[in-house]
Amino acid sequence: MLYFIDESGHDHGASPYEVLAAVAVQEKDLWNLIQAIRAAELEFFGVHLASVGIEFKGTKLLKRKTFRLAGEGEAILPDERRNLVRDFVKRGYEAGLTHSKVKVTSRELIAYGQTVLAFVERVFQLMGRFRVKTFAAMVDINAPRPAKGDYLRKDYAYLFERFFYHLESTSSSEMGLIVFDELDKARSRILLDQMSGYFLRTANGYQRSARIVPEPFFVHSDLTTAVQLADLVAYCASWAIRLNSMKKPAREELIWLANHVFNLRYVGSRFDEHDGEAWPVYGMFHLNDLRPKERD
Repeated sequence: MLYFIDESGHDHGASPYEVLAAVAVQEKDLWNLIQAIRAAELEFFGVHLASVGIEFKGTKLLKRKTFRLAGEGEAILPDERRNLVRDFVKRGYEAGLTHSKVKVTSRELIAYGQTVLAFVERVFQLMGRFRVKTFAAMVDINAPRPAKGDYLRKDYAYLFERFFYHLESTSSSEMGLIVFDELDKARSRILLDQMSGYFLRTANGYQRSARIVPEPFFVHSDLTTAVQLADLVAYCASWAIRLNSMKKPAREELIWLANHVFNLRYVGSRFDEHDGEAWPVYGMFHLNDLRPKERD
């Protein structure tokens, strides 16, 4: 099982919550999912997004302007919409290369907004078709943090806990491989050391290393489709998924897309030996304190 991880809101900009998000994809499904997404790019845009410099990221595709443009006119039929958008994005890309201005019509902008929203919805539908599970640790911006840099934050520890439970519910022997969006080398080394300490020196971490490989892979997100999916999950979670304990308002226009993400979340159960009850475990959760505890 592959767990692709990305984050949103950690720069403490405009995002209402920090989110550490992940998508779980079985190895046998990954390439088929990627091919289906690339086919959807051609269906909706007429080109592959990477070929015209469009980033497959929540901050680019799902910003408020996209929704505003989509709503400025009547729905455009798919064939006309695709032709309008293909010409628009190609001109924009070429103009960017030559640092020149590009002329654009209001109908092209409306078509672009509608295309982006329809495409993202299709992506989430494809994730469901290929049995992708979503995870998200949603963290208050002002949550207390570990005093020492050698401790793994609680959002990471709890996310790894959910991966472990997910693996247990999927197979008796399957291992989990973690794939991160590449950080700078210094941050990557710190995270590697923190993960090593968690998996080797804590009781729960040591137990979970039986199913999760403690050393992650780092990749370039703009070259790795599944990390871009985790970015979309993180963005939707920060702006529009609200659990009972989360008080900040959601972006209303984004909720219908975020619901797709929420419905793909991992939901499991754990048997408690102390009270003999089975308790639900959710892949999406809210934290207001990032300081670790030994039991994590």
